[in-house]
Amino acid sequence: MTDDTAAGDREHPHDTREAVLFGGVYGAVLASSMVAALTQYGHTSQHSRRYDAAWLLVTALASALAHGYAHYIAERAPHRRGDALRALRDEWPLVAAVVPTVLVLAGAGVGWWPANGVEYPAFALNIALLFGLGLLTARWSHRSWAAAVLIGAVDALLGVFVVVANAVIK
Repeated sequence: MTDDTAAGDREHPHDTREAVLFGGVYGAVLASSMVAALTQYGHTSQHSRRYDAAWLLVTALASALAHGYAHYIAERAPHRRGDALRALRDEWPLVAAVVPTVLVLAGAGVGWWPANGVEYPAFALNIALLFGLGLLTARWSHRSWAAAVLIGAVDALLGVFVVVANAVIK
């Protein structure tokens, strides 16, 4: 392997589509899990929903930071200046996938809709996001529409699992 090839591999070690799927699925499942935990052990007032929104965003940023840093240190090749920042930048899909749930919680926190029960629309949003990500990436991979819908449904089952687990735990 030449130095040019090694440098090129380090520039984009992960396919953008892979990053979108991984980060999106991770973010949507993280958001659903956090909403379930915060609802289970928190309060459902407007003030607590604003706190939940902030906490979810901080958790997503911390997860993205940890994951980006893990990618950076896991690379066996010597690093160049800026590689750490690029590794962190590549984690944007994880944070982006959490933002809709943050907005749902923040909206409940400022009174746009009721603060009590907002977890159900948040769960539905994340299940739809998981389905959409599965469908989109399957189509990117030139799978048939039938296969893409099936893959989207399997991805959505991750979200359904979190919702069911939350209901069982309560």
